[in-house]
Amino acid sequence: MTGLQAGLKNRHLTMIAIGGVIGAGLFVGSSSGIATAGPGILLSYALVGTLVVLVMRMLGEMSAANPTSGSFSAHADRALGRWAGFSIGWLYWFFWVVVLAVEATAGATILEGWIPAVPQWGWALIVMLVLTATNLVSVGSYGEFEFWFAGIKVVAIGAFIVVGALAIFGVLPGAHSDKAGLGNLTDHGGFLPHGPGAILTGVLLVVFSFMGSEIATLAAGESENPQRAVTKSTNSIIWRIAVFYLGSILVVVSLLPWNDPSIKAKGSYVAALDSLGIAHAGQIMNVIVLTSVLSCLNSGLYTASRMAFSLGERGDAPKMFAQTTSRGVPRAAILASVIFGFVAVFFNYKFPDSVFLFLVNSSGAVALFVWLVICFSQLRMRKIIQREAPEKLVVKMWLYPYLTWATAALIVFVLGYMLTDTEHDGRKTILWSLLVAAIVLVIAFIKESVTGDRTAVAGESSGASAGESSAGELDEVKAG
Repeated sequence: MTGLQAGLKNRHLTMIAIGGVIGAGLFVGSSSGIATAGPGILLSYALVGTLVVLVMRMLGEMSAANPTSGSFSAHADRALGRWAGFSIGWLYWFFWVVVLAVEATAGATILEGWIPAVPQWGWALIVMLVLTATNLVSVGSYGEFEFWFAGIKVVAIGAFIVVGALAIFGVLPGAHSDKAGLGNLTDHGGFLPHGPGAILTGVLLVVFSFMGSEIATLAAGESENPQRAVTKSTNSIIWRIAVFYLGSILVVVSLLPWNDPSIKAKGSYVAALDSLGIAHAGQIMNVIVLTSVLSCLNSGLYTASRMAFSLGERGDAPKMFAQTTSRGVPRAAILASVIFGFVAVFFNYKFPDSVFLFLVNSSGAVALFVWLVICFSQLRMRKIIQREAPEKLVVKMWLYPYLTWATAALIVFVLGYMLTDTEHDGRKTILWSLLVAAIVLVIAFIKESVTGDRTAVAGESSGASAGESSAGELDEVKAG
């Protein structure tokens, strides 16, 4: 047992941070949001983007002071109590292993379309096995794969924005779209064709596509300079969301009227490319979506295994999850995560409308639960850090504690609004997610009452050692 190792390079962390905010949900799910809110979906993305920026600032503050593989779960453990770290850690693990099944199926669907000789379940199996092997080799191999996956996503979406912007202003050679123009933002029923209330409904449809922003803080514990990695990823989150989300969606709703039937039929990005007469737009987007799916699978398996590792290290999961190979890989945690992922894939093929639908719905609101726990953890952790090691506050939440409380209130409001949404299954998602969260909480309290209070948070020493740095390193982080 050697513990996790610093196998991620700075370029890995940079691309993981950039690519983490570009999920397959952006390419696949944005069409339903556009249909619901029209051009006003930009306000929905801006609102959720602001929420993510604030939450990531809080998480960055805590993770820069104490980088650890458990990230927000470990912080919640220390700030709020063992029950909080246990509950949010297992809920987060559950979320990502369900994502493994969703993304494996999505990737298999695309691959089967290209090579129908291999059945869909066969492609799902191949994809899962390849990425499992990648994660089992070393953290460096995970980082290398994610570097290239994320790189392709970044280049693709950057090219889409540039090409789209040229077409919107009528300077793209060869483009023959007669629909493109900024007038699409207001000409078809106004900027908010379905009224202001559609902005909130849009929030419910886009909020889950932002999950993954926090992966950089989990990965930072295995980097060469954890504090610097966390600081850089936290400081760059604003422009990443502004460019990749708001920029690309602005291009889509400017190239085509929001109510153009092709958006819903083909998907927003494919429809936008088709409108410019770009050949094979559908296949180009399938390659990009497949890359996003593989990236999400790769990161999902990494993230789930590191959360399981942290839970094992703190005594909240089997101890074998905290054991690592000579290369610093938590093999048992990876295999346990992928096995559950395989089981979920089986449910998706065998019981898609019952068992698997329950898994998807019951994990759907976990992102909001995680963000809420981060808010309350930061309120307590700021005081602890200021008392014990104020020099580690190299990243600070803005307008503390007022903005933290405002962010928490907004998350609670979104959760409450989900209960009123019957058209898009928002109510079903929140109720099933609350049920699973309640079950995990009950288990947490029972476990805590049986085992008693710990004298110290297990794993804190390893997290502290990862976060310790010399005065020179601290100066370097502040400068960066």
